[in-house]
Amino acid sequence: MTRIRQSGEATVQQRMDGSAVKLSTFIPLKIKKRGVRKVVIRPDGEISRHASRSQHDNPLLVALARAFYWQQLLDDGVVASGTDIAQREGLHHSTVNELLRLTLLEPAIIQSILAGQQPRCMSLIWFQRNPLPLDWIEQLRVVDGFDA
Repeated sequence: MTRIRQSGEATVQQRMDGSAVKLSTFIPLKIKKRGVRKVVIRPDGEISRHASRSQHDNPLLVALARAFYWQQLLDDGVVASGTDIAQREGLHHSTVNELLRLTLLEPAIIQSILAGQQPRCMSLIWFQRNPLPLDWIEQLRVVDGFDA
C-alpha cells in the first residue's frame, strides 16, 4: 500500500536491471483535519464522498458488541439477568439494561452502524436518551426521519 507523503519530493523506484528511476505524482487535493478525523478536500472544494460517508462511531460499535455478547451470555444461561452481568462487569444494572436494548434493533439499522453509514446524529448517547420502538418498521420510520 502506498502512503501519501506531502513532501513534494519524487520517490525513487528500482528497475529490474538495477537502475533507478524517479517517479513523482501530483494529485490536486488537500487533507484537512475536521475534529479528530482527516478529510480529503477535492480541487473543486467538495469533501470526498468516501471520507464523509463512512463515520464509524467507536463508542456505539463497542456498545453494540458488548450488548450482543451479554445477550449471548443470557441466552446460554451463563448469567441469569442484567444485574448479574453488571456485577461481573462492575457496572450499574441500568447501564447494562440500556445497552441490551441495542440487541433489539432492526438488522438494517445494525448493518448501517457497522458500515459507518448511520445518520450522523445516531450515537450511543442518542440511544440512551431516546428509546426506539420495539417494532422494526417503526424503528425504520424513526431512522428515516433523521438527517443522514
